[in-house]
Amino acid sequence: QVQLVESGGGSVQAGGSLRLSCAASGYTRSRTCMGWFRQAPGKEREVVATGGIYTRYADSVKGRFTISQDNTKNTVYLQMNSLKPEDTGMYYCALDPKRWTDCYSTTGAGFTYWGQGTQVTVSS
Repeated sequence: QVQLVESGGGSVQAGGSLRLSCAASGYTRSRTCMGWFRQAPGKEREVVATGGIYTRYADSVKGRFTISQDNTKNTVYLQMNSLKPEDTGMYYCALDPKRWTDCYSTTGAGFTYWGQGTQVTVSS
């Protein structure tokens, strides 16, 4: 059974940094679509970044966030720098082990497995 466990969320002031981690278990393929998504209160879930054969970012985080993957640890990271109050939300990692290309999805459609989320709060 595939499981995803996020960690690393917290409260920071604007301009600060956080690194989120997503530990995955229950699958062995290294070529998979991985993604980070977020949802703010009262808003729809939105993509932050996806990784597979290519990485791709939402326009709102380009140049500030970096998605990376350590296949030896089955862990995906999201390094978040220059955080803004509008980055506040629950952050979820997601996995689709059946794909490695065309991973980008604005809503997360196509991603089969999801973590429980980790809260990020950025104060001004």
